[in-house]
Amino acid sequence: MKLIKTTATLCFLALATLPATAQSALNDILNNGVLKVGTTGDWNPMTMKDVANNTYTGYDIDVMTELAKDLNVEVEFVPADWKTLVSGVTAGKYHLTGSASVSPARAKAAGYSTSYFSLATVPLILETSAEKFKDWDDLNKSDVTVAATLGTTQEKQVKDFFPDAQHQIVEAPARDFQEVLAGRADAHITSNVEALKLVEKYPQMMIVPVSAPKAPTPIAMLLPQGDQVWINYVNTWIALKEERGFFDALGKKWRLKE
Repeated sequence: MKLIKTTATLCFLALATLPATAQSALNDILNNGVLKVGTTGDWNPMTMKDVANNTYTGYDIDVMTELAKDLNVEVEFVPADWKTLVSGVTAGKYHLTGSASVSPARAKAAGYSTSYFSLATVPLILETSAEKFKDWDDLNKSDVTVAATLGTTQEKQVKDFFPDAQHQIVEAPARDFQEVLAGRADAHITSNVEALKLVEKYPQMMIVPVSAPKAPTPIAMLLPQGDQVWINYVNTWIALKEERGFFDALGKKWRLKE
């Protein structure tokens, strides 16, 4: 009897010392009534910050506002930058991010939702350089400088696509296209989506008429890697919204294709 009592006591003590099951972000969102979204505010037309009144607009902003609406909670946009986008998720600064390129490097530390959009990479230059740069190989030369923003997918791509060129890596809030406009770089690369908006805003810029864009890439949200409950909810929500045409309508609104 004494042995049985001692064993039971030991079992109870062992169970008491086990770590509590981690609470899902979904529970935190529903309990506190707030969905926290990390967003950079510098990717037209996905996420654009109006510094004057501290508000955001864009495709991503509409997606996250709709997600919060369906969760019946408020949405809070948390300022983020590209180099710390993943660490913001892992540190719990926000429950998920807006759109981010899917990459194995990011997937080592964070989870991804299913993809709801895709893009590809194109180079941009000033129109005055049109005769000099007509395809990818024209940019891969030692006397050419190609810019990228630190922490973005394009930072790695400039090194992969243009190993012989000079690489101008700038840190947010500076942007790579500004280096081209200022004459400090010959070109920069970005998504075909942002490229369309940039040439619309800056008519002195143009997309290099390459034979084909590079690196077609799915886009998804970054979430806490081990939180399968939250990942499952977001994936279910994305599937339902795709089926009902939400993402198609949003793509047309923000003119994500020519």
